Amino acid sequence: MLYYLFDFLDKTYDLPGAGLFQFITFRAALAVITSLLIATVWGKKIIKILQDKQMGETIRDLGLQGQSEKAGTPTMGGLIIILATLVPVLLFAKLDNIYVILLIVTTLWMGAIGFLDDYLKKFKNDKDGLPGKFKVIGQVGLGVIVGATMFFHSDITVKTEKLDPITGQEMVNTTGSKNI
Repeated sequence: MLYYLFDFLDKTYDLPGAGLFQFITFRAALAVITSLLIATVWGKKIIKILQDKQMGETIRDLGLQGQSEKAGTPTMGGLIIILATLVPVLLFAKLDNIYVILLIVTTLWMGAIGFLDDYLKKFKNDKDGLPGKFKVIGQVGLGVIVGATMFFHSDITVKTEKLDPITGQEMVNTTGSKNI
């Protein structure tokens, strides 16, 4: 979103420094810093909230040494990873890029599988959570969607290696268009 805002400000008002957002390296650096801040600052707060709501793991007593150390470890900690990934992407990426769209869809899809698993464990008191076959079906379904998108979408860049007919040496041929 900030990419489009600063692009508008640069083109409309010729705001000094707004053109920096055109550089992917600048946006990547800001995204890394933002991600680290979200994970460290908000991560502690999210863990504290989850502990206060008693969203910790329950451990079966198997008589093993050290097994009780995991008791109380907050579930749904993937929220931190999802926030630390998606917030910088939504702020600094070009959202019309197919690779960014695939990243967002994949992150949300896998986050939904993880959330459903934790939800069943904690709120439905099902110690096994989401059955493994449904997890695999969800992951394979996502793989099919991503694979089909990469195969059929015109903005996906494909690199193929070919031999030069004159020299017989390997050439790299890039087909598709780049949209970074």
